[in-house]
Amino acid sequence: MNRRHALLAAALALGSAGAFAQAKWDLPAAYPASNFHTENLMHFAGEVDKATGGKLKITVHPNASLYKAPEIKRAVQQGQAQIGEILLVNFQNEWQLYGADGIPFLADSYEASMKLYKAQKPFLDKKLGEQGMMLLYAVAWPPQGIYTNRTLNSAADMKGLKWRAYSPATARIAELVGAQPVTVQAAELSQALATGVVDSYMSSGSTGYDTKTYEHLKKWYDTQAWLPKNAVIVNKAAFNALDKPTQDALLKAAAEAETRGWAASKAENARTIGLLKQNGMEIVAPPAQLKADLKKVGDTMLKEWLEKAGPEGKQLIDAYMKP
Repeated sequence: MNRRHALLAAALALGSAGAFAQAKWDLPAAYPASNFHTENLMHFAGEVDKATGGKLKITVHPNASLYKAPEIKRAVQQGQAQIGEILLVNFQNEWQLYGADGIPFLADSYEASMKLYKAQKPFLDKKLGEQGMMLLYAVAWPPQGIYTNRTLNSAADMKGLKWRAYSPATARIAELVGAQPVTVQAAELSQALATGVVDSYMSSGSTGYDTKTYEHLKKWYDTQAWLPKNAVIVNKAAFNALDKPTQDALLKAAAEAETRGWAASKAENARTIGLLKQNGMEIVAPPAQLKADLKKVGDTMLKEWLEKAGPEGKQLIDAYMKP
């Protein structure tokens, strides 16, 4: 009888331990620990830990240390990582609407970018849901400009540049202006610049400063071409395994991380442009002809994107264009 009591007590103890089981999640990210997106992820993980009383522990793995940028979405989808941060435009070939915020000159300010995000979000929620995932939050990068050593008066001056491509959109820009696209992920960019694999690319002031691009390239054309977004996605089964208070705490922390992230992006834009200048980078307002030429590139790419994206894409753009 005593043995049965002991077994019953042990079973109850295990049951109660299970009720308070700690969930441990891995969050792969592609950018350095010092990047504002990664800092925001760390803050978010800390807030989740605090709000759940340690019931949900999220470990952030920065700088592509756990999975490379193109692998993160699949890792979350398959449950190898419970949560991850992805650059949405990286997955445009899989589904065109992932790349809506990479269409040049469609949304060329923070205000326009937020408007595009609001139009894009219902589509993202639906698609990620079909793929067994959820969108927790998304944060825009600072506006994109062109890093080069060349003087660019028009798009013709971009011919022959060895142009870093990191998404279908950046590769297509290269094709349209006669540059040579070379695929290079963020973690390998410094090395690619140092070895001359690339001699130009389009990105934010933030990426330029992170990668010390000023050691290799001396001009940044502030074209404000687009503001691509990083999205934090979670595996739906992992989310469903959490109890309701933990889920609520996670969603609340995500909403706060989104607000904080957009504010951080704006601050980062001003800060890193200042730092690029301090390190000898010339910040150039694009000449009128270059702007006009790039606008044509944007119009071409929007038309091409709409052809590929079909009715869903048209719905998204119509929603975004509404006054």
